[in-house]
Amino acid sequence: MPGHKSPTRLRKQLITLIIAAVGVVLFWLADMPLPFLLGPLFACLAAAMVGATLADSGQVGVMMRTVLGVAVGSSITPDLLTRLPGMAYSVALVPLFVLIIGLIGYPFFRRVCGFDGPTSYYAAMPGGFQDMVIFGQEAGADIRALSLIHATRVLLIVTLVPFLMTSIYGQPLTNAPGAALADIPARELLLMMVAALVGWKGGERIGLFGASIIGPLVVAAIFSLLGLIEHRPPALAILAAQFFIGAAIGAKYTGVSWRELRVDVLAGAAFCVLLGIVATIFAEAVALAGFAPAVEALLSFAPGGQAEMAMLTIIAGADLAFVVTHHIARIVVVIAGAPIVAHFLKWKDCE
Repeated sequence: MPGHKSPTRLRKQLITLIIAAVGVVLFWLADMPLPFLLGPLFACLAAAMVGATLADSGQVGVMMRTVLGVAVGSSITPDLLTRLPGMAYSVALVPLFVLIIGLIGYPFFRRVCGFDGPTSYYAAMPGGFQDMVIFGQEAGADIRALSLIHATRVLLIVTLVPFLMTSIYGQPLTNAPGAALADIPARELLLMMVAALVGWKGGERIGLFGASIIGPLVVAAIFSLLGLIEHRPPALAILAAQFFIGAAIGAKYTGVSWRELRVDVLAGAAFCVLLGIVATIFAEAVALAGFAPAVEALLSFAPGGQAEMAMLTIIAGADLAFVVTHHIARIVVVIAGAPIVAHFLKWKDCE
């Protein structure tokens, strides 16, 4: 029937969730960090690499991202507004950060890796995964290569940033993701659900980028500033969001061939090294200038996805509003600027 998922897709989704759950258990038993995020991620990645046919959770997975939007929005308080001028100095560095990445990334993918112009350009842009794939498709890029490169960027950043926080910055990742469900007033829980649904669907209706996160963020921020919400979503909801996000990252490698591993994934991994160097330089500059503590600076300039970086910030107990402000600024700069610059590039001249 129209609008209904096929049994085949449902079966793939069920298999994916089972594999993800096994990953949680294994990471938990091995006392590994972030079992609800990295467990599903690596379990699904390993399964995809050996030929398992996986699938993301569709609208359920997207709905889980709204939890993070509400979590960020609820951290935007009147007290935060008084701190915004202090954030301006580091946020002002974001356009320069994006420009340098583009100037390094485009020649890397075009000349070193041998991709065509549109693929090289949108592979180098540190924007939202879906937005860059859509822009690339419109420009004639290799969508499969573009998807794998950006998936590799997110995968490596989500994996390496926790290691850097614990081993170099000494930041424990044991912060409770949220309060217990029973400790949050029913009225606030209801308002959180309203913020998630209205923000998500309302954002989609007006074409808002990252609607599943930004929409709920805006609505929840309004509720928080009005004093109607004083808590983040419950810990159980945030753990569920970790689970679905981790599984979705790993599932993106379904069907990957050895050639794609050798060319696309390796190119994405090599680019991540360059990204890491640039991000570290900017993070250190922000920290040394006294604009932010080292951990917040690292999380603010690590070019992962909005959802993933928000999740890591919550778990690290870092300043969520500060970090997400920088990531929103990065996404805005890329989404607004990338198509404009692409319009003036002559792909044929690069052939």
